[in-house]
Amino acid sequence: MEDTEKAKLPPGVHISTANERESYWQPVPANGHIDVALAPHIVPMDYPFGLGTQSVAPGGYVREHTHDRNEEAVYVIEGHGRAVVEGKEFPIGPDSVIFLPKNMRHMFINDGETRLRWVWLIVPNGLEDFFRLIGKPRKPGDRVPSNFPRPENVLEIERQTVFGADLADKFDPLEQGRE
Repeated sequence: MEDTEKAKLPPGVHISTANERESYWQPVPANGHIDVALAPHIVPMDYPFGLGTQSVAPGGYVREHTHDRNEEAVYVIEGHGRAVVEGKEFPIGPDSVIFLPKNMRHMFINDGETRLRWVWLIVPNGLEDFFRLIGKPRKPGDRVPSNFPRPENVLEIERQTVFGADLADKFDPLEQGRE
């Protein structure tokens, strides 16, 4: 859509394509990327939320965590893996949907052969800030970077955005097979 067409949109309406969105490469252990489609800094909202997509590379995972002030919904659009919620594992694949109330321990593991990709929605917003602060800017057509570490102050960034307290007894999928 050209800028002149966007100027004709009613006030408050936002339309974007994948090439126009904020996008960030994510560090280990996810080794993928996220796109931010909607958030209050993109379009004014009466009820602030964040919406986007996340891709996790094969063998990658989103560390176990909680959100103490946010509810989250995830809708898987491609790939296969597992969601671990409160220590229980659930297989996930295309069309799987997950709703996570506040303070629910959860993580996502890509144990498939291709990327695992989902749409995320978080209310209230803030996840987009976390992704920006730990990631590296990504543009369409960029080559996938070498895996890179999380920032040293990642726990501080988590607490400043949408995460609950760090979990001392996190589920570790890499340790799972060693028992």
